[in-house]
Amino acid sequence: SQVQLKESGPGVVKPSQTLSLTCAVSGFSLTSSAVGWVRQAPGKGLEWVGAIAGSGGSTYYNPALKSRLSITRDTSKSQVYLQLTSVNPEDTAVYYCAKDTGSDPSFQQVQGNLVSLNA
Repeated sequence: SQVQLKESGPGVVKPSQTLSLTCAVSGFSLTSSAVGWVRQAPGKGLEWVGAIAGSGGSTYYNPALKSRLSITRDTSKSQVYLQLTSVNPEDTAVYYCAKDTGSDPSFQQVQGNLVSLNA
């Protein structure tokens, strides 16, 4: 079946608040493929945010965001969640939900829809 990732969450988050995004996936199992998030600030390149592994669900975070970031999942709902606390204008970006090609994160291939944040 076709791989699909559909994100949901607020388009606008005020400074100091928490950004919460949900990525609902279909066409593959969260226990076999790593899923995570990347973002692209206006006029800049893609920045890796973090990921959750398929097997075991280990998490990997961008060190610059680690203190504010949480990525979790609910395999029964086929959903991955991102929470970024204390957002600031530097967090303004297009956030992409990403599926990796394997169980461990490498993100050689990014697939997904986008959500914009205006802090």
